[in-house]
Amino acid sequence: MLKLRNILNILFMLGAILGIILYFTVGHTLGTYVILTAIGVKFIECCLRLIK
Repeated sequence: MLKLRNILNILFMLGAILGIILYFTVGHTLGTYVILTAIGVKFIECCLRLIK
């Protein structure tokens, strides 16, 4: 369970960084979608932490 949470947390951090980069370089819409997806991954990780 801890390994899965760590993987989800790393995916969240990479998604957030990528989303910010895309937001300022490519376009606001694409960057927003990537950031929202990263927040969804973080939400799943938080739910797994609470279930523990």
